[in-house]
Amino acid sequence: MSTLPKLWLATRLTQTAYIEKGSPWQNGFCQSFHGRFRDEFLAEMLFASVAEARVLSEAFRRDYNEARPHQSLGYLTPSEFKQKWLSEQPMTTGD
Repeated sequence: MSTLPKLWLATRLTQTAYIEKGSPWQNGFCQSFHGRFRDEFLAEMLFASVAEARVLSEAFRRDYNEARPHQSLGYLTPSEFKQKWLSEQPMTTGD
């Protein structure tokens, strides 16, 4: 992004959602997924068609987001973390 748009944004006290080249730190969550997707999926697969790539990519994404333990969740899967969190919440009554 050139300097002029950055200055315009700064004068309006706002930021852009654009991630500059060479600045993956601006969106670490997305970059973490992309790195794993590239290393663990794309580098290992050979697709017969675009349709096959879409189906297998979606399966990888679901596994990554729903079934894989995450360090940030104490090495629990998202569903395990949700169940643990719900069980720790105090019971409330509708009165």
